[in-house]
Amino acid sequence: MATGEIILAAEIVHDVVAAFGELYEARFPIKQLVTMEMYAGHDGLAGRENNSSGFTCRDVRNTGRWSQHAYGLAVDINPLRNPYLVDGEIRPPMGAAYLDRADVRPGMIVEGDLVVQAFTSRGFVWGGRFVNTPDYQHFALPR
Repeated sequence: MATGEIILAAEIVHDVVAAFGELYEARFPIKQLVTMEMYAGHDGLAGRENNSSGFTCRDVRNTGRWSQHAYGLAVDINPLRNPYLVDGEIRPPMGAAYLDRADVRPGMIVEGDLVVQAFTSRGFVWGGRFVNTPDYQHFALPR
């Protein structure tokens, strides 16, 4: 197992570290965890490399509102294996191979699993429950 870096708002650090500790103990595979600075903040590039992340200064697509990531209040885990579906688009596009959530493979996050429990038990909302735009990689504190 390797180590990595994630930038977060101070108010969620303790809970995220505890949740990641549970994932580590259960040997949940996280492909890589490097800061978005390595990708110049480009989610598409990070997603293709299945990079998990926290802070990214960006807005929510087509809304003009800042993303929870811009405040360091959200975490994305294994985005390639846990894609985001928005406006008929799969992000990252290679995540299409992981849309069948019944075909669970290592690194995927599904309803009721350890990852969902580790974060939601600490007050995070899981994007996999978003009705019109499921975001299987995403955990954030509600605002």
